[in-house]
Amino acid sequence: MLASLRTRVRYWFDGTMDRGTPALIGWLGLASVALIAVVTVLIVVFTDADAEDNNGWIGVAWMSLLRTLDPGTMGGDTGSPVFLGLMLAVTVGGIFIVSALIGVLTTGLDARIAELRKGRSQLVEHGHTIILGWSEQVFTVIGELVTANQSARRSCVVVLADRDKVAMEDQIRMRVPDTGHTRVICRSGNPLKKADLELVSPDTAKSIMVMPPQVEDADIDVIKVLLLLNNRPWRGAHPHIVAAVQDSENLAAARLAAGESALVIDADDITVRMVVQSHRQAGLSTVCTDLLNFAGNEIYFRPEPALVGSKYGEVLNAYELGVPIGVHKAGGPVMVNPPPETPIEAGDSMIVVAEDDLLIRLAGRPFPIIEDVITTAPEREPVPDRTLLIGWNARATKIIDLLDRLAPPGSVVDVAAPHRPVHAVESERQNLVVGYKMCEPTSRRSLEALDLGSYQHIVVLSNDGVDPDRADDRTLVTLLHLRDIEVRLGDPYSIVTEMNDDNNREIAQVTKADDFIVSSKLICLLLTQLAENRDLYAVFADLFDPAGSEVYLKPAVDYVRPGAEANFATVIESARRRGEVAIGYRRGRLSDEPPAYGVTLNPPKGVPLVLGEGDHVIVVAED
Repeated sequence: MLASLRTRVRYWFDGTMDRGTPALIGWLGLASVALIAVVTVLIVVFTDADAEDNNGWIGVAWMSLLRTLDPGTMGGDTGSPVFLGLMLAVTVGGIFIVSALIGVLTTGLDARIAELRKGRSQLVEHGHTIILGWSEQVFTVIGELVTANQSARRSCVVVLADRDKVAMEDQIRMRVPDTGHTRVICRSGNPLKKADLELVSPDTAKSIMVMPPQVEDADIDVIKVLLLLNNRPWRGAHPHIVAAVQDSENLAAARLAAGESALVIDADDITVRMVVQSHRQAGLSTVCTDLLNFAGNEIYFRPEPALVGSKYGEVLNAYELGVPIGVHKAGGPVMVNPPPETPIEAGDSMIVVAEDDLLIRLAGRPFPIIEDVITTAPEREPVPDRTLLIGWNARATKIIDLLDRLAPPGSVVDVAAPHRPVHAVESERQNLVVGYKMCEPTSRRSLEALDLGSYQHIVVLSNDGVDPDRADDRTLVTLLHLRDIEVRLGDPYSIVTEMNDDNNREIAQVTKADDFIVSSKLICLLLTQLAENRDLYAVFADLFDPAGSEVYLKPAVDYVRPGAEANFATVIESARRRGEVAIGYRRGRLSDEPPAYGVTLNPPKGVPLVLGEGDHVIVVAED
């Protein structure tokens, strides 16, 4: 029975210890009270004179408390040997108790700091943007959100990833040193777990971005996060949810998992379209990057009651700064580059390309149109061309399929790779003749054997079978060889290439390639735009769809007389007569100079402008 009682008491005591630092402090406090009580009773009982000299029970208890907390207090004590002995006992006991208390407090404080360092505290924010997952693209997204929120008094970006909180914050501070008015908060947790997701307060968020992790089969994790968000009970308004899948085959599953409230884009498909369109009109990726990032020109929806009753074709020059590219009908569809006779009705919003929404304003007077410099584009019969595809990756077959839809009949695409892609080469095509040439892309001798002078376009694909940085290094060597061979041949072909890292794009400028497609950056920019304004999805879906209106770079001589002084209002009018919208131009002589590569979007309409033979006008058109 005694052993059982002892076991129960010990079990109860161990249970109190499991409660952590507060329980330990409580036990130490109880021990201090017991020690002071025992010593006080003994002094009062055995030393009546000393007890009376120290104000009785209360005075003795107070003296015992002081000596428990501070051993140096007993240095001036006087009295009987019994009194001094008991004071010494309470002082020695206090040394052990206070030492233990300091140890407990230190341990508890260290544990609390470690807990805070893990980033496991509940977030209390409203209207914040949540980034779920961690990858190299997080820094691009945060930088864009900081730029987008420059005019806001207070904004917040929260990152939830299965990484150390302090390590994430250090990397963000290093890569995005100036965050302005935007606070960046990190939380450590797995986005695939519901309990961790609750740490970032998704109910009060403005938008949620699901970033693909840097692992194989990243789409699986994206789909699982979307499932978790879709099945979660939401309190209040549902935030915008945007995500991207890397493999087109996973798009349907991801959209089913996300539900109707989320936007899921096909990163693979967008990359393919950019490669195909850029190989025929170099500079397109620079234009798209400018439209997608918040540092340049963006696309805005703007109600304009003053334009109600006008027709779309009549208002293309209506803005002092800004170019309309479409109309968002009230409660209806988004119309990019609609027919000029489309009426602007009450409740409609203009879709405007502008540097900032604060800079969009109607012109006080009409801009002069210089009629005698407007030219008419000659009729050009489609001419079959020859394209060389150097390298092979998972997107190559889709690139060839899309080229087959867009290329003139009789065009040729030759694949130059170490191994023969049997299915892609032997499949029947409607407009293309697909061939194969064995080639090691980094070998100068192998490239020279391809008869490069017989091609108008060369596309260099990134090798997705090796590390992305290593793939960019190999691409750089291939570009150097191609550019040197081109100089010797007299500049017969254009070069468009894929890059994995935008930093490598700057290094690769020495190759003077005509265009670089950095797909990861473009997808991140698109996701950030959609997180800020989901209505933009319909606009970008039209611009990236070959069946709709797309962005083209067309020869400037088709719009204005080369070398003649005009203005951009005249260029817009010339494009309007062709059913197009001019949004900028590209200087040919500046096409190799970063960061704009000769591209100017939304220029002033009334300033004198002279375009030459090598320049291009950037338009939104159906073909």
